[in-house]
Amino acid sequence: MRKHIFNAGPCKLPDATLENVSSAVIELGNTGQSILEVSHRSADFQAVHDEAINLFREVLDIPADYSVLFLGGGASLQFCMIPYNFLNTRAAYVNTGTWSTAAIKEARMWGEVDVIASSEADGFTYYPPFTIPADVDYAHFTSNNTIRGTEIFTDPDSPVPLICDMSSDICSRPVDVSKYAMIYGGAQKNIGPAGVTFVIIKNDMLERVVAGRIIPTMLRYKTHVEKGSMYNTPPCVNILGVKETLKWIKSLGGLKAMEKLAITRSDMIYNELEKSKLFRPVVKEGSRSRMNIPFLLREGHEGLEKEFLDFAKSRNIVGIKGHRSVGGFRASVYNACSIEDVKALVTAMQDFAAKH
Repeated sequence: MRKHIFNAGPCKLPDATLENVSSAVIELGNTGQSILEVSHRSADFQAVHDEAINLFREVLDIPADYSVLFLGGGASLQFCMIPYNFLNTRAAYVNTGTWSTAAIKEARMWGEVDVIASSEADGFTYYPPFTIPADVDYAHFTSNNTIRGTEIFTDPDSPVPLICDMSSDICSRPVDVSKYAMIYGGAQKNIGPAGVTFVIIKNDMLERVVAGRIIPTMLRYKTHVEKGSMYNTPPCVNILGVKETLKWIKSLGGLKAMEKLAITRSDMIYNELEKSKLFRPVVKEGSRSRMNIPFLLREGHEGLEKEFLDFAKSRNIVGIKGHRSVGGFRASVYNACSIEDVKALVTAMQDFAAKH
């Protein structure tokens, strides 16, 4: 029986993605080879790669003067590559939690970092407003915070190149890509399996690399743009997974449809948290993520945490244990999470509350 999956990543994938990738693991098309065996230099895999790129461009409406890359190393490698390539003297960062903190730490190896906004003093329970200075090399922010459950729903204006980690909300709403110099993230939340990183980069950024800095070949964006993500062997099966998921998103109506579903799913859970006598939300209204919803037991009921996790498991609900750094619970409701999954969770919360 398929479970109700709320994992924060790797997360639930569409049935169509699972079925089509599973089939390709046995044989990719009529090639007589598995996707795990086919040469990344072959026409058969190039067709998979090109379709994934073209679907990404279509679904996100990526302008022609941007390159799309599929790389390894996760978003965490990008925390290093971005300042390595582009931080000459000073950059601006917004601190909204664990992953932005990690990005800031890496950037400080290469230059000065201005933290232009932070909600750390309040436990990262809201998304801080920020103004980007005009005298920095670039500005960086994380649009959705998987651990703390905050999200920004607009594309900021910026006087300098704007870079965004969209690991956990990419393709959950329409985005004005033209406002960004670069968008990047791990695929394992909304658009595919773990193991491939997407990078959408404006081509003129390739000429903004810090002059005189010696950058290893694999850590240069220009290397991967010039080789079409094929400088080294790419994560082939993962790229196929992205392609199949983007096909599924397109078939449902694209990003406007994804956004409508995201609002419906998250509203169902937040509405229950607001009225529940046992559970409560963590994040302040206005900053509440549509992707990751942390919640706690109300005061006096904290001892019921394990019991609720066991109760949820008995209802075939998995993945709701909060991140180890913050505890509590977290429901991650990415694109492939169904309304039926959310109804199962809400019903479980109601039934458990009725017992106590």
